[in-house]
Amino acid sequence: MKKLYILILITFSLALGQENSEKKEAKHSFVFEPDSISLNIGETRTVTIKLVDADGNLAKTPFYVYGRPRRALESSPRISDSTGVATVTLKAFKPGKLSLSVRSIAQKREDRVMGSMPVEVPFPPLDRIVFNEPVSKVYVGTSVNYKTEVFDKANLKRTESKVLLSSSNSDVAEFDSYGNLIAKKSGKITLIASVDDIKESLKIKVSKNPVRKISLTADESEIRTGDVLQFNARAMNRSNKVIKDIPITYSYTGRAEYGIGLPASALINKDGKFVAETPGIFTVIAQSGGFSARKTVEVVQRNVKKEVKVVGHGTVDGVNTSDLWVWPGVGKHKGKDFAATGTWGANGEAYFWDVTEPENMYIIDTVTVDARTVNDVKVSENGEVAVITREGASNRKNGFVVLDIRDPFNVKITAEYNDDMTGGVHNVFIYENHVYAVNNGRKYDVINIEDPSKPRRVGRYELDTPGHGVHDVWVIDGLAYSSNWADGVHVVDVGAKKFNEKDRSKNQYNPFLAMANGDGSPGNPIKLGGMADPNGHNHAAFPFISQSSDKFYLITGDEYGGPFGMAGGFHFLDFTDPSDPKETAVYQVPEAGSHNHWVHGDTLLASYYQGGLRVVDISGELMGDIYAQGREIAFFMSSDPKGFVANRPNVWGTMPYKGLIYFSDMNNGLWAIKLEDQKQMGTN
Repeated sequence: MKKLYILILITFSLALGQENSEKKEAKHSFVFEPDSISLNIGETRTVTIKLVDADGNLAKTPFYVYGRPRRALESSPRISDSTGVATVTLKAFKPGKLSLSVRSIAQKREDRVMGSMPVEVPFPPLDRIVFNEPVSKVYVGTSVNYKTEVFDKANLKRTESKVLLSSSNSDVAEFDSYGNLIAKKSGKITLIASVDDIKESLKIKVSKNPVRKISLTADESEIRTGDVLQFNARAMNRSNKVIKDIPITYSYTGRAEYGIGLPASALINKDGKFVAETPGIFTVIAQSGGFSARKTVEVVQRNVKKEVKVVGHGTVDGVNTSDLWVWPGVGKHKGKDFAATGTWGANGEAYFWDVTEPENMYIIDTVTVDARTVNDVKVSENGEVAVITREGASNRKNGFVVLDIRDPFNVKITAEYNDDMTGGVHNVFIYENHVYAVNNGRKYDVINIEDPSKPRRVGRYELDTPGHGVHDVWVIDGLAYSSNWADGVHVVDVGAKKFNEKDRSKNQYNPFLAMANGDGSPGNPIKLGGMADPNGHNHAAFPFISQSSDKFYLITGDEYGGPFGMAGGFHFLDFTDPSDPKETAVYQVPEAGSHNHWVHGDTLLASYYQGGLRVVDISGELMGDIYAQGREIAFFMSSDPKGFVANRPNVWGTMPYKGLIYFSDMNNGLWAIKLEDQKQMGTN
């Protein structure tokens, strides 16, 4: 009977909890007038949105408004006023089943109310087919790949439209299933590209193949996994004259050094650049017109592994930890070292640490502001001023707070800045007496803090693309690198450091400094370049001047949800020529998600959420799958049985300082580690 009573009580409690939950969910809701719309590309319509309580009365709470997908549907304004009602203008930029989404602004995440309204945008009729960089002269015995793009009447690229390629004379040349034209004999043909009732044609001349010999060279015969080796192939005629316009195809065969039947893995691109993931013997083949040449190279293990030694750890067991910053003390605290960490989804606290003896780090002061989350903490170059961000304030004044940290044992609030920042400041950066504050996830404002007690806005940078957003900004040498989700990374002159021509030969060359003409300033941000993110996940960016090659990269990080929780990786964008940037490599841990990162010398420090902290060798030219190439120097899983979430690493941010690597773990606080050479293990 007692067991039955307990079962009834549990059932009643669950039912009551579910009823209360449903009541809570039904407490507020969104009303759309009309409740659905259809519009064509380029058209605009207005929608009235109301946030009401259970009785239908206006809730008088502001809310965000945004189209989904963001690049397809633009909404204006993006945030309502405090009346609980907004008249929103929608404009469609892409076709499909879209939605207008809304989310209330609340101090606690669990109190947020969400809603959406369907928006139907029909596909415009197809307009034309375009050949990309078409080749009009081909040689017998070779194959050339032809790529096309389809555009509709709205001038939008239609990637879902499958183009059929055909030849007017298959005896001269014909296509395979992958867009490769196989040239069989001399003659003239017409290529025809068609989709639905749209067609495009291209005249082709197939010429006799003059190739009689292929030569293949490379500068090295032994490389490590991850090293990029350039193979140079030349096609020559009977007179040994080089034929420059002949297509040469590269391939490889390999034998791995381990003897358990696994394949040797490598990559070679169309330009002859080769990189191997596994040690072994590889033979690279260059061929054209029935002629070929081979060259064999040995690939050895990269051998960059090191061991991690924990130097210090400060457990935070009451709340989630967010970002960190470490800096040297000034004034009477010169000679000491300090750190600051934020908190996430908690009580608006920022902690200040004495890390002079990192093995005995401890909290020396706490600053509490009106916020749920202090997402970011940054310290000025002179070590006197800090800025902490605010999200989830009770009064919705979600700006940032300026702190006097000359005495980190007694931190003082100098000023708050909340103007036009209702939606919250997620990330900031301090550079030369200016705060670059990511405002409402939409733009970054530039705030002058020469007088820390009187911050004032002097500029802002905002994109003009539909549904644009900014997540992060980082400023080095007067260049601001902003991460803009689908719009990718932007490089902006906000007072670029004067370019020194000597830097070209010292592996210190940033091509964007050479581009800047002196007009950019905090009050006049000028975009110099950038690159879109096709996946829409660009979350953070860091410039990397390679210390061991002539390359300049921007390393951009993803952030999105995946099957194991957070997911994503780091993309290496080669900006050595800013007018023609290319993604050449990626570092991605398959079972974990990337967050913030830092570059120190030729080493990438990567915060990897549930994948811990990763330390990666990024020396030399970068190409292919960095993770598979054995470039990972070390990783550390910051497990803490006494953490806010016990024994569950969740690394947020990292920073090198005085030979150590500091990082914050969302579930357990602040860490300091160092790398050591691996110790040889003895045998019995």
